Amino acid sequence: MKLLLLGKNGQVGWELQRALGVLGRVTALDFDSTELSADFSQPESLAATVRAVRPDVIVNAAAHTAVDKAESEPALARTLNATAPGVLAREAAALGAWLVHYSTDYVFDGSGHQARDEEAPTGPLSVYGSTKLEGEQAIRASGCKHLILRTSWVYGARGGNFAKTMLRLAAERDTLSVIDDQFGAPTGADLLADITAQALRQLRERPALGGTYHAVAAGETSWHGYARFVIEAARARGQAIKVAPEAVAPVPTSAFPTPARRPLNSRLATHKLRAAFGLHLPPWQQGVERLLAEITSAS
Repeated sequence: MKLLLLGKNGQVGWELQRALGVLGRVTALDFDSTELSADFSQPESLAATVRAVRPDVIVNAAAHTAVDKAESEPALARTLNATAPGVLAREAAALGAWLVHYSTDYVFDGSGHQARDEEAPTGPLSVYGSTKLEGEQAIRASGCKHLILRTSWVYGARGGNFAKTMLRLAAERDTLSVIDDQFGAPTGADLLADITAQALRQLRERPALGGTYHAVAAGETSWHGYARFVIEAARARGQAIKVAPEAVAPVPTSAFPTPARRPLNSRLATHKLRAAFGLHLPPWQQGVERLLAEITSAS
């Protein structure tokens, strides 16, 4: 099997290089690749790359993910998140290739308290969410064989993430204020990469499984609960933590105004994914513990 991975240096792309390696020969590119273009700001150049590689599977881990910045550059966000995936879908359809694409809980409006399934009405609140939804729609309209995985609160050991930020601040400050009215499931980039590889193995034999799925770790928490878990787990590991447990204050989203509105309810139901592919999704705490073990051992 020949696989074309785009966005190889992002959090998910980095883990996909490992996870996809067992499936076949992987051509992994990023926006600054030179021999073959993976510049999503030039979508038609992606078409030339797909035609040159002629993959059996295209895995798109690239996107405009700067949620607040997207509000001031909607045209660029639309090109990266909607137009470029549409071009990939068109080329995948022409080749008969699979397209794997990652989407987001931001396609929903974040109302209510229940976990949303794949058929729930969409209603993005931001440019980022709107353009990611447009990307999904373009892929479906192309008629290509596709797997769209919607996820949320993604982190990885590579690069910056919420846990690292909390650990840095907890070592520097006596008090912290963290949002407590947004809820979701912290989801490791490594988990997403492994889900992708497992799904692709089965899609080869059962193409009818293609479609849109929600893929997040099990359980739920708030950003405040997430921060408390990270800080206490790091403290238990002997890491220097200055802030006391009771000094991590819960605050509403309104305490931190941002250009882009965030969904308060990022809960995603995963029963469709688990049933279709026979997967067990571990609790979010397990992945975060592993992340902490990795980043604390490296420091």
